Amino acid sequence: MSAEDVSKTFPGLATSAFAITSPATPQYNCIAWAVGDNTRFWWPARSGYWPEGLERLETVEAFCAMLAAHGYQECASDALEPDSEKVALFVNARGMPTHAARQLRSGMWTSKLGQHVDIAHELRGLEGKVYGRVQLVFSRPRAGTP
Repeated sequence: MSAEDVSKTFPGLATSAFAITSPATPQYNCIAWAVGDNTRFWWPARSGYWPEGLERLETVEAFCAMLAAHGYQECASDALEPDSEKVALFVNARGMPTHAARQLRSGMWTSKLGQHVDIAHELRGLEGKVYGRVQLVFSRPRAGTP
């Protein structure tokens, strides 16, 4: 997927800054990437990894439970907080989870686009037909902070 393909797929990125940060790979997906795992594909209702003991449902509640199991709590803002690591959960028009992005130390966000490339981007640049909109933002203390 080229930068031109990314811009065509996500028109919101055409007017905001983004950069491709790694090549395409089917090894992992956006959910894995958001929680820091680039070794396996995460999704509750497909064959793949999902944390033990959590419901394998494609619901906001199931994704909230997964993020809570990884130390994340819902927060009110997607603004950069230097001592926090944030994850944004996207949902489609039916309210089903579609995508997750993780905030970088710079304040930009990083996403794995399906089996395609990883990008650094402005959070709202991915909103639209493909992923829907940001529904919730979660935060946990950044590693190495008290």
